[in-house]
Amino acid sequence: MEPAKHEEISVQDETMDKMKFKKCSQIAFYRRQKLLHPGKSLYRALLDSVTLSNDNVKFQIINEANKVPLLVEIYEIEGNIFRVKINEVAPLRTRYEVPDVLIKEPTTKRLSITQKETNILVLTSTNEDHKLHITANPFQIELESKDETILSMNSRGLLYFEHLQPPPKNSKTAAENKEDGSADSAKENQKDLGLWQEEFGSFLDIKASGPSSVGLDFSLHGFEHIYGIPEHAETLLLKNTSDDDAYRLYNLDIYGHKIHDKIGIYGSVPFLLAHKPNRTLGIFWLNSSETLVDISTKAVMEHIPSRSPPETTKQRVVPQTDVRWMSESGIVDVFLLMGPTAFDIFKQYAQLTGTQALPPFFSLGYHQCRWNYEDEQDVKSVDAGFDQHDIPYDVMWLDIEHTEGKRYFTWDKKRFQNPRRMQELLRKKKRKLVVIIDPHIKIDPAYTIYSQGKSKDYFVKDRNGKDFEGVCWPGSSCYLDFTNPEVREWYADLFAFQTYKGSTDILFVWNDMNEPSVFKGAELTMQKDAVHHGGWEHREVHNLYGFYQKDSSSALEEERDLLSSHDHSLLDHRRAVWTGDNTADWSYLKISIPMLLTLSMVGISFCGGKVFILNFSPRVDHQLY
Repeated sequence: MEPAKHEEISVQDETMDKMKFKKCSQIAFYRRQKLLHPGKSLYRALLDSVTLSNDNVKFQIINEANKVPLLVEIYEIEGNIFRVKINEVAPLRTRYEVPDVLIKEPTTKRLSITQKETNILVLTSTNEDHKLHITANPFQIELESKDETILSMNSRGLLYFEHLQPPPKNSKTAAENKEDGSADSAKENQKDLGLWQEEFGSFLDIKASGPSSVGLDFSLHGFEHIYGIPEHAETLLLKNTSDDDAYRLYNLDIYGHKIHDKIGIYGSVPFLLAHKPNRTLGIFWLNSSETLVDISTKAVMEHIPSRSPPETTKQRVVPQTDVRWMSESGIVDVFLLMGPTAFDIFKQYAQLTGTQALPPFFSLGYHQCRWNYEDEQDVKSVDAGFDQHDIPYDVMWLDIEHTEGKRYFTWDKKRFQNPRRMQELLRKKKRKLVVIIDPHIKIDPAYTIYSQGKSKDYFVKDRNGKDFEGVCWPGSSCYLDFTNPEVREWYADLFAFQTYKGSTDILFVWNDMNEPSVFKGAELTMQKDAVHHGGWEHREVHNLYGFYQKDSSSALEEERDLLSSHDHSLLDHRRAVWTGDNTADWSYLKISIPMLLTLSMVGISFCGGKVFILNFSPRVDHQLY
């Protein structure tokens, strides 16, 4: 949402201020991972630990430097999909694994071990079309399809896994170090690496669980056309990255975002597609923490063994794309979608995460929205203006000013005295109404939703255990913890007709500001050391926060099933989304085309961009979604 002139909260800059947002080099886990350069992997597979079951193959790998063992699990999933999970064998604490994204536990098929030697393990798929060649030392996996190597994992030696550790005995905060002047080289190095705390501007991120970053490299053989991993204001074809210029997946509310920039904006979908003439491949990196993706396409020499005597080896130049995934936390949990066609990829992804809900017919029409229609009479006159000028439209949208002082699920008693009458006016013309709902709740003991949320302990906590307070449109606000199933159930009931006074069956919902947006927060979002249900830090669930709000709102889908959202993430192909705030400039209109195509390619087909139409009767400066 862009800044308004007459607002309780003012935003100083109308367009993106890059000083407010991190460069890759300012992200500590990225700096740490980039210290590991391509080469021989530090990991060795312990092939004597291999176990085979109907569901998977398991074995351990060990880091030759720190001797910490990790558990590798490999699954064949029905529908030409493979899954690879890597986690600690005995973590100090449970590591976060993304829940609720897969629509069901995938149906597995039994892999078979067709070769096992000192340094080699070969797994073969049920139909024998695919083989996984696992090299023990250095550890790497090659995936073959009908004798053609499709991809390699850890072939560049960039598997990265920070095991959980107890905090250092003499750890001090940055403030304490400054006070007593103790800033020796070791502490400076720790501060630079951001292991236990990380600074950005005036913000300090305290990492209670310490460093927990994970990463893995993939080499895609024969591929040079790479797509996906939205949302970025970039071209459809993903570009090569360079140091300090990785594709960032981290939901941020960046009004007037820069075009042709790899910074993360309103949504994050960690699904990448690779295409060549005879195959399409998909990589689905299931991780909801901040993630960075490096891409490098190059030409390599491929050896072609002769099939006829005399046995010789020929060479040819082929493309290869190396992709490096780097996440702040969690585990390695990756799905390899083997296609082989693009249609197969879309089907496989839908099999894992679900399909686009069939949108209501009216939602495909013209939607009229601006910030802000002042009152019922304003809505009535704009509606009449469309009729006067014989311009068809189907949906009227209301922004935050329709509420009582930015208290969501309410109506301004002076300007919208009879919302039911207003909706009946629209109903008679077969039109609908969409209203905005944000996840932040105004701190006001007299506001029922705040007082209930407070008494039920439903808000996100800060690192000290108090309700997290941030500033957004209403001023000081608390943020509902949608990761808690109990909160989602309670929140869903707020949409009931008997609870949401003044709503009717033609009223639908627009979820906004759910990155989540925090005006005075680091990068205008929630502190990473805020704490959610189950004791999980916000860093673990950031890219899922908006999804969980929408999941809560979906309780109204049976009767009022249009849900549009600002933020979008792993499962948003089930609902409508839009690309976020921009400005009235032709360049934004142009870049919206590849942005929307990219969203469609990762399953979010019901999507749209904001278009500003200037000098358009019956009202100037409209926003069309």
